[in-house]
Amino acid sequence: MIEPIRWKGDRLELLDQRLLPDQSVYVSCKTAADVAAAIRDMVVRGAPAIGCAAAFGVVLGGKDSFEVLAKSRPTAVNLFWALERMKSAKDAEAEAIAILQEDLAANRAMGGHGAALFEQGARVMTYCNAGALATSGHGTALGVIRTAFEQKKGISVVACETRPYLQGARLTAWECVQEGIPCTLVTDNMAGHLMATGQVDAVIVGADRIAANGDTANKIGTYMVAVLARRHGLPFYVAAPVSTFDAAIPDGSAIVIEERPAQEVTGYRGLRWAPEGVRVRNPAFDVTPAELITAIVCEKGVVREPDRAKLRPLMA
Repeated sequence: MIEPIRWKGDRLELLDQRLLPDQSVYVSCKTAADVAAAIRDMVVRGAPAIGCAAAFGVVLGGKDSFEVLAKSRPTAVNLFWALERMKSAKDAEAEAIAILQEDLAANRAMGGHGAALFEQGARVMTYCNAGALATSGHGTALGVIRTAFEQKKGISVVACETRPYLQGARLTAWECVQEGIPCTLVTDNMAGHLMATGQVDAVIVGADRIAANGDTANKIGTYMVAVLARRHGLPFYVAAPVSTFDAAIPDGSAIVIEERPAQEVTGYRGLRWAPEGVRVRNPAFDVTPAELITAIVCEKGVVREPDRAKLRPLMA
């Protein structure tokens, strides 16, 4: 099993996702500041994985670590959920381990609920990476696909590359290749063509924060794919644990959208393709309105046509 997070008792080891798929290298974090830097610099990414890593950051740094960890990234609510849970923990290490184990169990439960949504031989489009690398293991959106594959449903993946950080090309494709899940990589701007020509049966994505009304923040470009799915009559599913739901956010307009460094857009790994002096925008997330979401899959089941009333019991 892909192991993105390893706790060694005196340090946290994180699979450096910046180097994948070329190298599998673990970064050793011995302080809360190390963990915060790993979250901020995208060594570890994906909302559930960020929450798990932050919990161990508290183990390493104690009560003085909450502020530095909370400032590492603003959009993924799992980070703040984990920190709040750690504040009341009597045994920090035991609580962090529990958060990690509970996330894995939630992912597997989610996989079972979500796999039932797919017909035999379904061709499923994904966006960004919501697999084992984005969680404690197994994954959310890709975890659903992984479970369907384990059930021998003949499922295959159409992975959008996910500009500008290429999580689909580097991470989702890598996970699929590692496990033998049939996967076709496409550029983001091919999504509409593939849908229009009948080469996609469904879309499933992860989430970084789900508002009380079901509006969902996920990697930038997700909204575009959701609109295309609606136009072509395809189901658009979101898979996320309950820890991603945020009852304090009434709707998507209140979700803070992180802006990341310009160099993620102007080039990649030392190669620059944009002219010097050009202005750059790099919002890392966008919000998909609940009305475009066919169903939200979580460890407690499937919520079809999500709205405030249907989600309220899950957020209690």
